[in-house]
Amino acid sequence: MTEDGVVITGKHPAWQIHKRLYNWVLHWAETKYGLAALIVLAITEPICVPVPLDVLVVGMSLGKPKNGIKYGITGAMFSVLGGTIALLLGMAVGGENVAAVFDKIHLGAKVELALAMYQKYDFWAIAVSALTPVPYMLFSWLGGMAEVSILKFVLVSIVFRIMRFGGEGALFYFFGKRAERFIEKHFNLATVIVIILLALIAFVMKKLGTVFAP
Repeated sequence: MTEDGVVITGKHPAWQIHKRLYNWVLHWAETKYGLAALIVLAITEPICVPVPLDVLVVGMSLGKPKNGIKYGITGAMFSVLGGTIALLLGMAVGGENVAAVFDKIHLGAKVELALAMYQKYDFWAIAVSALTPVPYMLFSWLGGMAEVSILKFVLVSIVFRIMRFGGEGALFYFFGKRAERFIEKHFNLATVIVIILLALIAFVMKKLGTVFAP
C-alpha cells in the first residue's frame, strides 16, 4: 500500500501499531462491555480514532445477529454525536489550525480534496463521507472551515450514518453470518450504487418541485 510516497507493508511499524489497535478494538465485541465499547468508539472515531466503527458493528452483529439493527443504529447516532463534536472543535480551533494539524500527519492533500468537495457538492460531500469509507473524521473537522450549517451536517449525517451502520446490522439481522461475506465483497460497490440512486432521487424531486412550483 502506498500513501504520500511511503510504502506501507505488513512489516511497517505504523501498520503494526494500527493492526494492534484494530485487534484491541475488535476484542471488545466478545466481552460483556461490547455495547459500551461500541458507543465509545462511535463517538471517538470521527474525532481521533483511526479504526472504523464498522469493525465493532460487524463483530458484535456477527456474534448476535438479532441485535444487529440495534448495534447499527446505536453506533450511527453516537457517531453523529462524535462528528458534531469534531465539527464544533474545528470551528473553535479555527480552520487554518485544523488544516495545519492534518498537514503534519500527511493528510494535507486530503484536506484540499475535502474542501473542494464541500465547495462543489455541499450536502453530498457530507453524505458521501457519512456513508462510504471516505474519512468522516476529515469532513467533520473541516465542516466549520467549509462554513457548513451545523443543522444540515447533523441531519445529513444521521440519515447516511444510519444507512451505513444500520444497513450492516440489518444484513446480519436478516441473513445471519452469511452477511459477513456480502459486506466483505460488495460493501464499496453497494455504497456507490446507493449514492447514485439518492442523487437521482434528489434530481427528480428538484425537477418536480420546479414543475409544481406556483
